[in-house]
Amino acid sequence: MLRVYRSEGEALLETGVVGEKGSWAHLINPTPEEVAEVTRGLGVPADFVEYPLDEEETSRIEAEDGCVLIIIRVPVNRGDSYDTVPLGVIITENCIATVCLEDTPVLNELYASRPRGFYTFKKTRFLLHLFYRTASQYLRYLREIDKRSEALQQRLHRSTRNEELIRLLGLEKSLVYFTTSLRANHLVMEKLLKSHLAKDPELSGVGGRVLKMYDEDQDLLEDAIVENRQAIEMSEIYTQILSSTMDAFASVISNNLNVIMKFLTVVTIVLAIPTMLASFYGMNVGLPFQDSPLAFAGIVLLSLLLSSAVILVLRASRML
Repeated sequence: MLRVYRSEGEALLETGVVGEKGSWAHLINPTPEEVAEVTRGLGVPADFVEYPLDEEETSRIEAEDGCVLIIIRVPVNRGDSYDTVPLGVIITENCIATVCLEDTPVLNELYASRPRGFYTFKKTRFLLHLFYRTASQYLRYLREIDKRSEALQQRLHRSTRNEELIRLLGLEKSLVYFTTSLRANHLVMEKLLKSHLAKDPELSGVGGRVLKMYDEDQDLLEDAIVENRQAIEMSEIYTQILSSTMDAFASVISNNLNVIMKFLTVVTIVLAIPTMLASFYGMNVGLPFQDSPLAFAGIVLLSLLLSSAVILVLRASRML
């Protein structure tokens, strides 16, 4: 899917012209024809559009032929778990383009809210707002992961099944993806900040004519870095907590199972006594009291007494 937007005052209008000055071309899982159209319209290498379509692509900055490619990894919700996907931002002298395999909430929120200073013709400001929204989305998902893990832990207290434990494992896997992606995004943002502070565009390889950063943009970039660093710390803390929690609850589940098995063993022992007596008196041979009218009542009473005695012995030995 290919959509092209352009800022007109405070409004964001959708147009169909790729490469128009001051426009934003947004590609979501594009077809080869859409990739070719954007490549021609923006005058960028085809690789710049194709790199973000690789699910394993890492965060980085690359410059070639007067244009810049910045790839970051953004979070996505998979239902029971979370993942990250690469999002490419292509910046040329005239316009900006974003490429992603999925329709991510980061860009949807950026489009819907349009924060102050967000215009398609302000390419650097667009990029910095994207950094900030990405870090905020990570934080939002991290809070959701924490709430989900708390709910699963409550269910695990009395559970002997592995279902909750498997879900916790999925959340732990999501946190590993988050931590790795956040660290890579942090390196990209730090690289841009160092390039701006050093006043040396070649330090990051971005090229001064294409990606310009003014002093007023520095505060937004620093806010994005702080937000991203906070997300890294939260992700690492939650990973450690969840890892130790899973180990503890694995032991709890095993202990719950042992308690149940012990109870069933005690029940089997107690029921074995009346079963044994009934088996003896069910044999077709001469038996004591077989002619007595109180034989049945006596056998039942004896079974109850012996079973009660076994229960008392088991309780005294803390087996029950």
